[in-house]
Amino acid sequence: MTRIARYGRLVAHPERGTELAELLLAAAAALEDDPGCELYLINRQADAPDTVWVTELWRDGDALRAAQDAIKGSPETAAAMKLVAAAEMIELDLLGGKGLPPHPAA
Repeated sequence: MTRIARYGRLVAHPERGTELAELLLAAAAALEDDPGCELYLINRQADAPDTVWVTELWRDGDALRAAQDAIKGSPETAAAMKLVAAAEMIELDLLGGKGLPPHPAA
């Protein structure tokens, strides 16, 4: 199993960054008990308060797809997407580093 690491950059419509961040923090809280989600961090860009970054680490592709399927079409997802003016998701090749939780298969 290969972990999936991703960065998401979401730019909210003007003056809506705080609202977007709050919705994403609620999504992060909802993932607390999801064993497939190893990391889900919400950050606001210091010099651009309407830009929110999401850092994700998933156990594997199946865990990511299951989470995506679970939120597809939800009212929470629709509410967040109404606030987004631009979005970008980058998939990464995870190499390692400090703070990385041990892989469950290890």
